Amino acid sequence: MTNQENLRDIVCTLLLEIEKEGVPSHVAIRHMLEKYQYLGNSERRFISRLTRGTLERSGTLDWMIEQFSKVKVKKMKPVIRTILRISAYQMKYMDGVPVSAVCNEAVKLAKKRGFKSLAGFVNGVLRNMGRGLDGLEPPKDNLSVYYSQPEWLTEYWTKCYGEEKTREMFEYFLKEQPLNVRICKNRITAEVFKEHMEIQKVTAVQNAMLEDAFELKGYDYLGALPEFQEGLCTVQDVSSMLVAKAAGVKSTDKIIDVCAAPGGKSIQISEMLNEGRISARDLTENKIEMIEENIQRMGAEHIQTRCQDALEFVPEDEESADVVIADLPCSGLGVIGRKPDIKYRMNLEDMKSLAELQKKILTQVSRYVKPGGCLIYSTCTVNLGENEENVRWFQENFPFETESLKDYLPENISSDTLEKGYVQLFPGEYDTDGFFIARFRRR
Repeated sequence: MTNQENLRDIVCTLLLEIEKEGVPSHVAIRHMLEKYQYLGNSERRFISRLTRGTLERSGTLDWMIEQFSKVKVKKMKPVIRTILRISAYQMKYMDGVPVSAVCNEAVKLAKKRGFKSLAGFVNGVLRNMGRGLDGLEPPKDNLSVYYSQPEWLTEYWTKCYGEEKTREMFEYFLKEQPLNVRICKNRITAEVFKEHMEIQKVTAVQNAMLEDAFELKGYDYLGALPEFQEGLCTVQDVSSMLVAKAAGVKSTDKIIDVCAAPGGKSIQISEMLNEGRISARDLTENKIEMIEENIQRMGAEHIQTRCQDALEFVPEDEESADVVIADLPCSGLGVIGRKPDIKYRMNLEDMKSLAELQKKILTQVSRYVKPGGCLIYSTCTVNLGENEENVRWFQENFPFETESLKDYLPENISSDTLEKGYVQLFPGEYDTDGFFIARFRRR
């Protein structure tokens, strides 16, 4: 049994790695849990919950800390700030952890990290917080503090979508995010998959829109499930599955997936093919290896991989594809609930730069589409500049027209824009990530 001090030390290391080195939170947490596979289920859950929770709520936690500290959070040393955030999260959001234990462990951790001189400061702030915690609630009229979101995002979304929709998205981000898997229908039926999960005491809830999509609950480590190891299922959010549906591929189509990693959409589409084939491409060898690992695990056919910068045109592919899938790099605002560090890394200027990058990629990859062929453009963000405005720009500058999505997406999805050929899925709206999908037909 690893003591609580060491578990908090692991969490502190994780948070500092994410903040200082820019390691994506989901990657850092996964690597840490792989490193500590010998820990018990409850300890692994503790590490994951405390790390994710502290990241998700850090804006609110900073507000709480500053109610009891004369030193502003931004002025604190990173280690001390992290220890206080971890401790504040435990006090406010985790049951069964006595305030005295939180204070004592925080002091020990500060000393262990080489800040013996600041241990008294940590102790004082946390003991004052413990006494004043009852009734301490962040102001609900301040969306940024209440939902722990950056001010720029709060202002931008409120301006674009209104306060009510912004609150709904922020509330969804703070909920436990579902883990969705897609089963390989060619190899296992939904009924048999549910039976397999029941035997292993894993709850599998079938999606209301897609019969091959399941939300899993009650598992410890997904990679340990035989169904995952044998390629009978793969992790894929429902919104990502809808992109493949929107493509409406035929069994003989030639498809190019230009930013394909980790390969979920390419593999999903490959299961619809007979004589058709897919070229799954991405920028780096690491990403190609990731795609190939998933292809091998899933036993997928009809897919060839290629390390290719989407910004560089490949002349031999000009007008060769029936379908091009362009799920492009974006600001990722639709998946903040899964990757909370995104909201601290992104800003309005970066979003503008990404919209320009998307235009450059679309300029190149649109040339691969045959006359009469289809291009699917998608992002995992909620941003007019990267989504609706790029659709308008693309139609005005290239020989493409949007085509209604109504015949391709499930009936459950209702939007005034479906007939216009695009749809913005807001986070949580259909129990999915925030996602944008547009369908174009080349003239």
